[in-house]
Amino acid sequence: MIKKFLPSSIRGKIMAVTAAITVLIAVITMAVCYSVFQSFLMKNQIQSTEFNLSVVSSNMAEDMKEIVTFTKWCCSNSEVGHYLERLKDQPKLPTASRDTEALRPLALTAYKRLNEEYITSGTAGGKKYMARVIISTPNTGNFLQSMTSANYSSSFVAARVSKSSFFAPLFESPDFRWIGVVDDPISNANHEKIIPIVRPVYDEYSLEIIGWTYVEVSSRLFTDYLASYPQASDSQLFLTIGDKTYGSSSSTWSDPAMPYTDFKPVTGTATLDPGTQVFSVVSPNGEKRMLVRRPVEVEGADGWYLSQVLSQQQFNQQRMVYLLLIVGISAAIISLGCLLTILLNKIISQPIKRLSLKIDAIADGDFSRDSEIEWNHELGSIGRGINNMSENIVTLMDKRVADEKQKKDLEYQILQSQINPHFLYNTLNSIKWMATIQNATGIADMTTALARLLKSVSKGTSSMVTLREELDLVKDYFLIQQYRYGGSITMDYHIESEELYGCEIHRFTLQPIIENALFHGIEPKGTAGAITVSAESGTVNGKKVLKISVTDNGIGMTRETIDSVLHEEDNPGKNKTDFFRHVGISNVNRRIQYDFGPEYGITIVSEPGVYTTMTIVRPYINQSERKKDEDLL
Repeated sequence: MIKKFLPSSIRGKIMAVTAAITVLIAVITMAVCYSVFQSFLMKNQIQSTEFNLSVVSSNMAEDMKEIVTFTKWCCSNSEVGHYLERLKDQPKLPTASRDTEALRPLALTAYKRLNEEYITSGTAGGKKYMARVIISTPNTGNFLQSMTSANYSSSFVAARVSKSSFFAPLFESPDFRWIGVVDDPISNANHEKIIPIVRPVYDEYSLEIIGWTYVEVSSRLFTDYLASYPQASDSQLFLTIGDKTYGSSSSTWSDPAMPYTDFKPVTGTATLDPGTQVFSVVSPNGEKRMLVRRPVEVEGADGWYLSQVLSQQQFNQQRMVYLLLIVGISAAIISLGCLLTILLNKIISQPIKRLSLKIDAIADGDFSRDSEIEWNHELGSIGRGINNMSENIVTLMDKRVADEKQKKDLEYQILQSQINPHFLYNTLNSIKWMATIQNATGIADMTTALARLLKSVSKGTSSMVTLREELDLVKDYFLIQQYRYGGSITMDYHIESEELYGCEIHRFTLQPIIENALFHGIEPKGTAGAITVSAESGTVNGKKVLKISVTDNGIGMTRETIDSVLHEEDNPGKNKTDFFRHVGISNVNRRIQYDFGPEYGITIVSEPGVYTTMTIVRPYINQSERKKDEDLL
């Protein structure tokens, strides 16, 4: 499929492959850079937002720490506690004329101590956000109050605080509790939101509640930090106090709202502090956004969080800058690829052109050596090979002329050698007719059999013959041997069916086996002998085969003799004058296995002094059936 689109010339292929590799490198570079820059941008934006939130949360934590510390001071100061203890049961502070227990000086001392702690340090740190402080007895009849000059005051402020909806939950809480931002219960002329703190005051020496402390924290604690907070137009900042969340826009806080849903923690983000959390959220319009949450870590302010939704506009703007950078890098890579393509074209095309000219010259008959194409690089090796080839062509042409002459001489010698077999056939025929005239039938039969054998040996060119042809050769051979042994040997044939006569068999397969049975089996026994040749069809491993067995009643073979017969190597110098002895049993076995595989060949079963059976197993191939199939095709 790829070859279909490649140019046919090597030059075109090199340019196409170079261009493809260049584009591939550019694409991979763009993909990797985009992925890395995308991750880097997201990490940078998260860490930048985390840092900004950390600065704000740290400042808020410091302020709240001072406010909480001041609240604890109000609940634990001995002078304040002595004041509450003495006045806890009094409906109100007695007048000067009725003050028999010196309660008024006690109240004045406690007020001065509270005012000193509130006013003298109330202009710095978190205390500047405390708009009002009230320390009251449980019945609200007597209380101490410190506040900014702009705040409203009356004799019923403690009662108003105690009757507010938030008082009881905060007062009864075992520790500081945060209910969020509420309206000022005393005066809300300026519509400023506050965060109320209410804590009980216990007796110094018992767990008796002798009063309570109320601290009014201005919402400016948060809004002052928003004036300089870096926030994009599509980003939102949220403050979570307890179970309420407030949204920030510019420098104001909106009513409790959290429009984002489906909070899913994002793992694997490299935040600056392990306390920072990153979430994947869904906006009201279904858009996925990232939210960074940072806790406000201060004692008594658990459940306070600052959260910011990351700006998608800033992310897109920074991503566009990086995309332009990636495109620039890719353009540079493609430009370098084009330069490389031009350079390769120049380096390769010129030598190839010279090589092509030299090949054309060789085609025109110029076989001279051209040293200018033997450069000191890979193409120079090809040039040297072309020069060597041109010189070898001249040598081969000369050798071919000599070989043709030698071939003519060999053909003449072969023609001469064919005269001898023809002369031998004619001579044997003359002997046959003379023996017939003289009524010597034995000589005539032997001469006829020998002529047929010699004719088969000299003129047989096919390696395969039919079983019938092989048996005819064996019968001629056995006839001659039968005259030699004086008729003391016999041979019987048992062919399973007439179809087997048409099966293929290697030429001269049975003769070496018959010869082995005569000379090594029957002759050493010294008595009359019999040989039986049988043929049948069978199956081996599910395949149809032809089985031919030759059994003699000779002296038999030992296991060592069987192994020697099957694995003996041909010796060209041994019995070279006897053609049939030269074609041994091991040779027949190897021929069958070479052609058909190791599962075929000759097996020998023998019992010494009783019999020997050699079985040939080969594929069943019937020549007559195959010719019919070929004729049908």
